[in-house]
Amino acid sequence: MTQVSAAMIKDLRGKTGAGMMDCRNALQETEGDIDAAVDWLRTKGLAAAAKKAGRVAAEGLVAVIAEGNKGAVVEVNSETDFVARNDQFQAFARSMGGLVLASGNGDLEALQAQPYPDGERTVGEELTHMIATIGENMSLRRAATLSVDQGVVTSYVHAAAAPGLGRIGVLVGLESSGDQAQLSALAKQIAMHVAAASPQSVSVDDLDQEAVERERAILSEQARESGKPEEIIGKMVEGRLRKFYQDVVLTEQTWVIDGESKVAAVLEQAGKDLGTPVKVTGFVRYVLGEGIEREKTDFAAEVAAQASA
Repeated sequence: MTQVSAAMIKDLRGKTGAGMMDCRNALQETEGDIDAAVDWLRTKGLAAAAKKAGRVAAEGLVAVIAEGNKGAVVEVNSETDFVARNDQFQAFARSMGGLVLASGNGDLEALQAQPYPDGERTVGEELTHMIATIGENMSLRRAATLSVDQGVVTSYVHAAAAPGLGRIGVLVGLESSGDQAQLSALAKQIAMHVAAASPQSVSVDDLDQEAVERERAILSEQARESGKPEEIIGKMVEGRLRKFYQDVVLTEQTWVIDGESKVAAVLEQAGKDLGTPVKVTGFVRYVLGEGIEREKTDFAAEVAAQASA
C-alpha cells in the first residue's frame, strides 16, 4: 500500500476541502496521485464541500442539554430550515451538545478536533462529510457551558424541532441547597422567561457599564431637550434608567408567568418556601441565526439570468 504522508493529505485537503480521513482514503486508493485523488473525491461527492463553504448558513438548530448542575448549548447552522429537519443533521447537533457538556467548555476549535461519536472521523471531518453528502453549507457557530457549585442547571427549548433541539435554546443556573425537584421546576420557568423577555444580564451590577453610560448619555440629551433645570434633568434620567433596567435586567423584569411580580420577588419567595436562599448565577440564551447577515436575493434577476444563460 502506498505510504501517504501528512503533507500529501494537507495538499489534497487544500484543493478539495474534504476531510482528513477522506483525503487519506483517496490517496491510498489512487496510489498517491493527487490529481487522481481529486477526481476520486469528486466522484464520491466529497470534494463538493469546499464549493459550498462560502454560502450563508443562517438556519439550523440550537441544541441544549442539562444534567444536574451543568449544561451546554450549541448552535449548528445550515442554509435551509429543510436541512434542520434532517435526521442526520439533528443527530449531529445533539451529539455536539453532548460533547460540549462532557468537555466543560465552548472551545469550537477543540470541539472540531474531537473524535465524532461512533465514527472514524473527527467532528470537523464529519461536518465536512455532511456538507458533501447533504449538499448545503453548514457550520458550528458557537457553544457555551453553564454550571453551579450547588443547585441545578436547567434547559429550555422554544420552537422545538425535536427534544433538546429548536430555534431558541436557554440554560439557567440556580444556586441553592434547596430541594432539587422544586429548584428544577423554578429554573424551567425562569428559562421560559429568559426565552421570552431576552434579558441582557442577571443583575444591574452585571450590565456592561459602557452600555449603561451610553444609555445615560442618550437619556440626558433627550431630557435636556425638554428645557428643564439640570436638577430636574438628573431625576428624569435616573427614572428613565430604572425603566431601562426593567427592560434588560433579569431580576428587574416583570415575571412573564404572572405579568405582575418582579423576578427578584419570585426568587425571594422561592427562598422562603424552600427555607434557603435561591440565586440565579447565570443564563445563556441562543437564538438561531441572530447577528448573521442574510443574503438578499433578487428572485426576478435570478430567473432572468438563468433564462439568458
